[in-house]
Order: sequence, then structure tokens, then C-alpha cells
Amino acid sequence: MKPQAANEELSILCKALAHPVRVQILHLLRERRCLCGDLVDALPVVQSTVSEHLRILKEAGLIHDEAEGPRRHYSVNQRLLARLKALIAAL
Repeated sequence: MKPQAANEELSILCKALAHPVRVQILHLLRERRCLCGDLVDALPVVQSTVSEHLRILKEAGLIHDEAEGPRRHYSVNQRLLARLKALIAAL
């Protein structure tokens, strides 16, 4: 990958992690798959705020979601998290 593309990728990922609640969500999702309600119970913010943070993390590709009936289970995208670690290590 060209340096400029790697810089842009790192910037996008860092922007997605630029809020402490989103970092906390990643910590929770590294432990296990969660429903949005599970995250609301574990975090000091309301459901609509959790949903917005999940949307941002999902758009960046840092998390996946799977539909199970009317519910969505969220989990960390381990491949992209490893990529993020590599991009940071290259700094």
C-alpha cells in the first residue's frame, strides 16, 4: 500500500476511535459479542448515543453486526483491528 493511502486509512480509523465511549465499546466487544442493550447497560450513556457510536465504528469497519431476528449482535472486526495496530506500529 502506498504511504498516502496508509495515512488516510489510519486517519479514518483514528477518527472513529476519537471518543472515549467508542474505545470503551471496542474493549467490551473484544470480550464478547453484544447486543446494543448490553452495551447500554455497561456504559454511562443512553441508547441513542450508543447507537450513534456503533454506527460510526461500523462505518469505519472496526465492528461487524449480525442480525438474529429483530436483534443485532455486534463484534470486533479482528482483521481491521490488527491492521490498525500495524499502521500505528509503522509510525
